[in-house]
Amino acid sequence: MTLQPKAVLETSLYVCDVERAVEFYQNVLGLRKIEDGYFAGGRGAALQVGAGPSVLLLFRGDITRRGGMLPAHGTTGAGHAAFRIEAEEISAWRERLREQKVKIEAEFAFGNNPPSIYFRDPDGNSLELAVGSIWAFGKA
Repeated sequence: MTLQPKAVLETSLYVCDVERAVEFYQNVLGLRKIEDGYFAGGRGAALQVGAGPSVLLLFRGDITRRGGMLPAHGTTGAGHAAFRIEAEEISAWRERLREQKVKIEAEFAFGNNPPSIYFRDPDGNSLELAVGSIWAFGKA
């Protein structure tokens, strides 16, 4: 038996203003805060992506780099996260971004796939909306 993780359960982006970031991800991408939504001490927030189990964590890097009950982590500068969408949703996503006054930074097609849409969150993190077929996944 080959032992390996089944999927990415959570990923983190680092932000300066957690409440502003949560509002952006709720309004623009339709993500939902999990439980109380915010972590103690203004450290961050957890948002559910899709029907789950997939979580986006938004952390204040200046706080998480100090460590504490969990190992220290964090970074400076822009991160990247890609969210899977369906090909037939691309036009609607373009419109949603325009309505929310979010500038589309670039569109790029990988191979024969529909183009990925790139834009930034208020903290400069690079976000991508992409179809799952840009990756040639093998059988698990």
